[in-house]
Amino acid sequence: MNLPLFLARGVAKGGSQSISRTIIAIAVVAVAISMATMVVASALISGFKTEISVKIFGFWGHVHITDENAANDIMLTTEYPISTQQSFYPSLEETGRITYRDFEDPFGSNSTKERTTAGGIRHIQPFILLPGIISVFQEGERLADTEPLILKGIDQDFGWEDFAQYMVEGEQLRVTSDSTSRGILISNSTARRLKIGVGDRVDFVYFSGLREEKSRAFSVQGIYKTGLEEYDSKFAIVDIKQLRRLLNWRDDEVGGFEVVLDDIDDLEAFANYIHYDVLPQHLYADSIRNKLRELFNWLDIQDYNGIIILILVVLVAVINMMTALLILILERTNMIGTLKALGQDNWSIRQIFLYYAGFIVIVGLLLGNVIGLGLAFLQKTFGIVKLDEESYYLDVAPIKLEWLMILGLNVGTFVVTLAFLVLPSYLVTKIDPVKAIRFK
Repeated sequence: MNLPLFLARGVAKGGSQSISRTIIAIAVVAVAISMATMVVASALISGFKTEISVKIFGFWGHVHITDENAANDIMLTTEYPISTQQSFYPSLEETGRITYRDFEDPFGSNSTKERTTAGGIRHIQPFILLPGIISVFQEGERLADTEPLILKGIDQDFGWEDFAQYMVEGEQLRVTSDSTSRGILISNSTARRLKIGVGDRVDFVYFSGLREEKSRAFSVQGIYKTGLEEYDSKFAIVDIKQLRRLLNWRDDEVGGFEVVLDDIDDLEAFANYIHYDVLPQHLYADSIRNKLRELFNWLDIQDYNGIIILILVVLVAVINMMTALLILILERTNMIGTLKALGQDNWSIRQIFLYYAGFIVIVGLLLGNVIGLGLAFLQKTFGIVKLDEESYYLDVAPIKLEWLMILGLNVGTFVVTLAFLVLPSYLVTKIDPVKAIRFK
């Protein structure tokens, strides 16, 4: 029989009039609030990273393949076209999971560990980016309003299943091998600024030299909205054959290839694999994370914010539990003196209060999980908390529950809290049994 555990249960069922009940209730509430905060915070941070990453990759793909001279600036692809007659296109999308070497300690030993990616390559598609100026053409004449815009040319194998979620009006382009579409997809922000809609005509002008300009008329076929306002306002989507004609390129020339992966966590592994093991020397592969570094750095900062929040809320729970434990020990001074007089050692008595504290923490964690998961469910279902889309790239606070993370938070909070409670339980060793029995 575990005597400390048995006595801890007895203490937990102690008199309802005890002043410690209030302190215990406060401790339970503190742990519950801390746990609920951690659940909601982790779900929000995971939601932010997932939703924004999906938006980016749905428009850009995960890995870009370009000419080596355009490696540092994707807009240079108009000066360095590459051919679609490559050994890896389109067979690269048949690549499954790969094994790669992960450097465990880049600053120390040279030891490496072999790892396997979670998924493979889902799709590869060619693209062309062409900057120019767009203007509105209505009632037979061109309006004065113009603005810079970058056209993204797509081919018939474009991954519409990833992009379809962003369409808010109209329909996708009909890109085929035997015809050239005159349609253009513009962003919702561009449509608002130029005051145009589906069916309106726009003119695109490309300056190929100091004095030479080439123009092309398009009809707005659809309007999209990714929520990434900084990028939506700069780009529109057209048939890749239109851009080839403006650039006087051959039918097999493109600006580069976009590679879409099954799992975002494999980003760097596949970028290195494609660059070193697949491509010829004149081509270069780089992850979109390196090309949009500022946006991904902003996402990484959210991880640091989350860690700070977790540390603070755990600290609140620990301080409250330490206070509660000290009060419990002082309230049970008579019991401690009696147990010592009966021959119990200090550690056994300390275990009683640690078990009791463990009961309190477990109750607080259970209550906190119910509250946190409940709030997360309400937000995910009804979208109660709204955001400024221009600042946060999303109009509703996103929620993504990662159950392994939640389990880790529960176990980690329980272990850390009990570890800190060992210190105040040391007060038991300072209690003299004779004085304790007389203590009122």
